[in-house]
Formats: sequence, structure tokens, C-alpha cells
Amino acid sequence: MIWLGLAIMIVSETLTLLHVEPFWTWNTPIAWTGFIIFADGIVFRTRGDSWLRSAPREFALLALLSIPLWLVFEGFNLYIDNWNYTGLPENFWARQVGYAWSFSTIWPAIFEGADLVAAGRTGWSSGPGRSGRPGGSRRPPDQPGPPCPPGPPGPPGLSGLSLSVVAGATMLIAPFAVSRAAARYLAAPVWLGFIFLLDPINARLGGESLSADWRAGRYDRLINLSVSGLLCGVLWELWNYWARAKWHYTVPIMEGWKIFEMPVPGYFGFPAFALECFAMYVSARLVFSYVASGLSQASGPSEGRRHVRSIAQ
Repeated sequence: MIWLGLAIMIVSETLTLLHVEPFWTWNTPIAWTGFIIFADGIVFRTRGDSWLRSAPREFALLALLSIPLWLVFEGFNLYIDNWNYTGLPENFWARQVGYAWSFSTIWPAIFEGADLVAAGRTGWSSGPGRSGRPGGSRRPPDQPGPPCPPGPPGPPGLSGLSLSVVAGATMLIAPFAVSRAAARYLAAPVWLGFIFLLDPINARLGGESLSADWRAGRYDRLINLSVSGLLCGVLWELWNYWARAKWHYTVPIMEGWKIFEMPVPGYFGFPAFALECFAMYVSARLVFSYVASGLSQASGPSEGRRHVRSIAQ
């Protein structure tokens, strides 16, 4: 798996530089598929547990949800006009396949990258089938783990929740409350708003939450997701830059200072985007769990819920 993923990335980028089709046009989804396979292989070898190997159905759901979740941001872009696409296939159906394939890799790449960062931080010393964490081997997935150490009180109070939700909603509404010319400068609230809007709601509903981690003194997930966001951001821009089918930024800030296609300040948005990916996915997974609650009760703790808890830790 590791060598297969690495080979896919290297071959696709090399043939993209040589303008060889279909890699030149399809480099983004091909290279990201390779990265996901590569990262998953390393994580599984290090920890004995990974998305593709341990939770394939949950991974499939993650990839499917990644499409509509990213379309939320495409919807914002219709108004803030910060990027556009060029060099896309002329055939309508080929374009739709390209969109779907590319968008379906976004959330998996962020989460696989976060698990990769987590595995790198804990090291390779545990070996295959081990947790990669201090304290020995990974428990079987159907056995309860040791109790968590006591921490501060759980979900935020209603006042704290309300303030965060109002702040997040305000950020997301802000681009639509100003002129289209001014909205082009308001990308930052879009890349932060869903964190403030959804994360405290996730905590209140019993889902995994960055704010709950913070109150309990657990910072690993925040660090791993943030580093993954930056890593994936650099790779997105690298693989996009020489591709035929690509995006161009029209952000009216430091347009003359770019690394690949992205203005330098834009790279600070990638860690925040990774945190948004987590909050949005947990919210979507909670909704899905409630809808499928009958099936969950029949089968016991869901595979998906286990992996929501283990994202980036």
C-alpha cells in the first residue's frame, strides 16, 4: 500500500510535467488518491489501525460526504469569487466525474494526513500492530478502552454555546451582508465560521469536539489537524500548479506574492480549513447516526463513531 501510493503520486506528477494525458488533466484526483493510499499504509503499519483497512465502510461514507461538504464552499465562492477553474474536460460528464473524484478526496486527505501526523509524532517504535502511542498495543476495536482521566466539566454552558454559534453564524453571513466587491475580502470568516458554529453544537450533542478537547487539556487533535491542513495545502497547490485542469485564485490580497497559485496569506487558511473539515464531518456523522439510529442499536457501537473519536489522535 505504501509503495503503491508513493508510485501513483510520483508517476502522476512526472507525467503531468511531461504533459502526458490523462495525467496532465487529471493530476489532482490521481495524486490525491495516491496520497490517501500512501498515508493509510503508513498509519496502518505504525498503529495497526487505519481508515481503509479498519473502517472501509466509514471511509466510503467520508468520501461521499466530502463532495456535498465541499460544495458548500463552492457555493460561497459564487459570491466571494476567490477562485475559478480552467482547462477542464470539454465533455460535460467527464467534467462531473472530475469534480466528484477531486472533491471526494478532500476530507479523506485531511483526515489521513492528520492520522499520518499523529503516527509521525508518536513514532515507529511500536511496530506493526501496535498503537504507536505510549503504553503498548492497541486494544481490539470491540473492547472498551481504559477510562479517560477526569477532566473539566463537559459540554459548554448555554451562554458559551450561544456566543460561539452566534459568532460562527455572523462570520458565515458576513460575505452576503456586504457588496460583492467587499465580499471578495471576506474569505477568512468563511474558513473559520463553521468551527465556531458547529463545534460547540457537536459537544452539546455528545459528539467529538475540539473545544471539549481543549477544556480537557487534550491538544493532539488540534495540532495534528492543523499540521495536516498545512501539509495538504502545500500538496494541493503543488499538484495543481502544473496541471492542465486547475484552479486559479483571484483573491485581491497580495496577488504579487504567491507560492504556486496561492497568495502567501492563503496558506494560513489551510490549518483552519482542516479544523472546519473535522467540525463539519462530525456534525454530518451525528445527523447520519440519528437517522440510522435503529441500525446502530441493532449492531452496537458503530464503526464510524469509533473512527470519529480516533481522527487525528
